[in-house]
Amino acid sequence: MKHGIFPLIILISIGCGTDTKRPNVTTLSTFKDSTSYALGADLGTNLKQQKVEIDFDFFMAGLLDGMETDVVLLDKNQRREMMVALQKFVREKANEAGQTNLKAADEFLDKNIAENSDVKETPTGLQYKVLLEGDGESPGKTDRVKVHYAGRLIDGSEFDSSIKKGEPSSFGLNQVIKGWTEGLQLMRVGSKFEFYIHPNLGYGARGKSPHIPSNSLLIFEIELLEIITGK
Repeated sequence: MKHGIFPLIILISIGCGTDTKRPNVTTLSTFKDSTSYALGADLGTNLKQQKVEIDFDFFMAGLLDGMETDVVLLDKNQRREMMVALQKFVREKANEAGQTNLKAADEFLDKNIAENSDVKETPTGLQYKVLLEGDGESPGKTDRVKVHYAGRLIDGSEFDSSIKKGEPSSFGLNQVIKGWTEGLQLMRVGSKFEFYIHPNLGYGARGKSPHIPSNSLLIFEIELLEIITGK
C-alpha cells in the first residue's frame, strides 16, 4: 500500500455517514458493561465535537483486529500517519469554524448596537442592555458576588443556566471571563442586565468544550443578587 493514498482513505472514511444500527442496549448491569459504554460514549462525544464522522464497519474491523488478532491492515507506522492526517483535518476544520464564528460575532454586534437604542457599548466593545436597574452597591473587580444567570449562543441555544440548576452561582470577579469582570462592575445589587460578549472578552479561539465553540459570541442574562463580604 502506498503512503500517498492514506489521507484519501481517511477523508473518505470521515465523509461516510453513520448508518450503522445502534445496538439495543438500555441497562448497564456490570462493571464491564459500564466501562465499555463509558469508553464508547467518550469517544463518540469527542468525534461529534470535532465534527468527525467515521465508517463504523471499518472502525469495528480495526477495533476487533487490534484486540483479537495479530493481523492488521495498517502497521504501527501507517496508523501513526493516519492519526497525524486526522489531527490535521480536525485542526483545519476547527480553524475554519472559528473564523466563521468570529465574522458572525462581529456582524451581530455591529447590527445590535445600530438597531437597538437601548443597547450600550463600552470602550472595550462589551455591549449590554439594562433589563432592571437595582439600587444596591456595585462590586469591585476583585469582589465576590452571587448571581443568577443564563447563557446562550448567537443561534439562541442555551449552554448554561444557574436558574435551571436551581441555585445561584458565587465567584470572584477576577476568576471569570473579561466580559463578566467588566460587566458586573456596571451593575448594582438588584440589577438584571443582558450582556453581548465578543469572543475577545469571552473564551476566544479556544472556546470551552463541549458547548462553546471557538470564537463564539456569548449572550448572558445576569441578575446580581449579592456582593459577598467577609468570606
